Amino acid sequence: MNNLIAEDIDAYLDQHERKELLRFITCGSVDDGKSTLIGRLFYDSKLIFEDQLAKLEKESMTHGTTGGEFDPALFTDGLKAEREQGITIDVAYRYFSTANRKFIIADTPGHVQYTRNMATGASTADLAVILVDARHGIVEQTRRHSFIVSLLGIKHILVAVNKMDLVDFDQQVFESIRADYQNFATRLEIPDLHFIPISALHGDNVVDYSESMPWYKGPTLLGFLDTVYIGSDRNLKDFRFPVQWVNRPNLNFRGYCGTIASGIIRKGDEILVLPSRRTSRVASIITYEGELEEAFAPMSVTLTMADETDISRGDMIVRPGNVPRLEQKLEVDICWMSDQPMVPGKQYIFKHTTRSVTGSVNAVRYRIDVNTLHRQDAARLTLNEIGRCSVSLDEPIAFDSYSRNRSCGAFIVVDRLTNGTVGAGMILDRQTSENRRDSWDQSPASDSLQSETSTVTPDERAARYGQKPVTLMLTGLPGTGKTTTAYAVERRLFDLGHAAFVVDGQNLRLGLNRDLGFSVEGRSENLRRAAEVAKILNDAGNICLMSMIAPSNEFRKRAAEVIGTSRVLVIYLHAPPELCRKRNVSEQLAQASSDERREAPAEYEPPPSPDLVLNTETLSTKECADQIMQLLLDRKII
Repeated sequence: MNNLIAEDIDAYLDQHERKELLRFITCGSVDDGKSTLIGRLFYDSKLIFEDQLAKLEKESMTHGTTGGEFDPALFTDGLKAEREQGITIDVAYRYFSTANRKFIIADTPGHVQYTRNMATGASTADLAVILVDARHGIVEQTRRHSFIVSLLGIKHILVAVNKMDLVDFDQQVFESIRADYQNFATRLEIPDLHFIPISALHGDNVVDYSESMPWYKGPTLLGFLDTVYIGSDRNLKDFRFPVQWVNRPNLNFRGYCGTIASGIIRKGDEILVLPSRRTSRVASIITYEGELEEAFAPMSVTLTMADETDISRGDMIVRPGNVPRLEQKLEVDICWMSDQPMVPGKQYIFKHTTRSVTGSVNAVRYRIDVNTLHRQDAARLTLNEIGRCSVSLDEPIAFDSYSRNRSCGAFIVVDRLTNGTVGAGMILDRQTSENRRDSWDQSPASDSLQSETSTVTPDERAARYGQKPVTLMLTGLPGTGKTTTAYAVERRLFDLGHAAFVVDGQNLRLGLNRDLGFSVEGRSENLRRAAEVAKILNDAGNICLMSMIAPSNEFRKRAAEVIGTSRVLVIYLHAPPELCRKRNVSEQLAQASSDERREAPAEYEPPPSPDLVLNTETLSTKECADQIMQLLLDRKII
């Protein structure tokens, strides 16, 4: 590269400009070594200028925490308070490049009270480096920051187990921390997870391989950053162009300026403007360097239209065949960043892409405990808290869900009086309860639909299978053993020659019901569809074992009406909440969806008169299955 600089500076600059950019953050608990890691990364890569290095060496004598030796942490801790306390308070950004990539690093604080600063740094990152102190392992802030980066949609996580020198570079310590973190991470949405043992202070496995850890065969930290694949992270399917400014320098030119949030646009493409829904075609794509035939995210361009079209700042230009949702009522996750608590019903400004609208938080559905990932009832959110909320805006906005499109699924909340940012939110891909219709009482989509009757009678099916069709509705909190018991009974019935099938609520959510959330309305619809499946199985002469949380007595009653009340037996499984939580984490963690674990129902109503009650604290799965089989015999089902 140096030869190219000497031979052709223009070619070098062109090559440098075309390098892929990777934004990443360093996060973790206090004193895990985030700032030290970045300083070491720059020092070993020889990216610190001589005058900077001389200044850092001098300041290490007075502000350093390494006994007067060179302290790499001072490279990013620039605030006076940071150097005095030896901590990171504000987000520090640093830039560097290698032969393959350009990098922007955000060094984020580890203290709980600065969680909002950490979330700010993570909001634009492609990758997160989570540092873990090898002496302490996974701690509260490790879980907190891991949850936040997962919530913010960062797909690539590198867990750097730091300070390996303080545990004698013990491989067992590293493997133990890796196992603990992997166990915790199964509850999060982290598609790409990696682990590297390092010593940031001494540079082991940061830029160069460590001679003290020959047992580690993976890449160094810099090697990983230089090669991790992020090309598929960018959304190039959905064209979204929020208009930032209308450029009208003279009577002969009108252009619409902004940054392409996602997707690709080409000259001559048909476009649709939201919210007006006017259509036109792209006449030209203009940049500082001239016109282009096509442009893509995240390029900043000016679009001109083939005809006179009324387009204003805050509008969004999309393709007619690929349109985002346009609504006023939203279901969102909000991270509150203000010392003043959220006030439901208070008017705030919601800034989404280039559009600002007033609105309010209707209600806080629940607050998320970032340590256990369980939800808690809450009337409001306070500083650094994260919660699920329903939001009502005074005007509709065009948006995608955050999981699909980070640029068009995020917003900030601004206080109207102070003009300060008080919260940041992510829009969910689900409707609010105000917009969702109750499907229990809905009529079919067409009046011409008719029910057809099988020529095989119920008595013929009963004679063939030697059983009466029935649905065993196993209900209870997560961790009571509903699904385990249902499959045990299915095995018994099958071995006796009976036709029995398990309808598990979790399995339905992986397929038939994958479009449903975990709100009250989502759980209601999940149960209704399960009841329809059970009815079909019973009509075919089968025994159905329906394993569902089904927390509401009202919805259980409606499900029984769908199936046929005479064909439903309710079996209530219960155990102490502490035991349920322990089982749900230790036994079902690898299979249960992250949403179900995070969004267990706030209230569960035990059935008032179940056909069978099973205390799974004292009864084994075999004993539960025995009692259910005896119930079937007593009711003359089999």
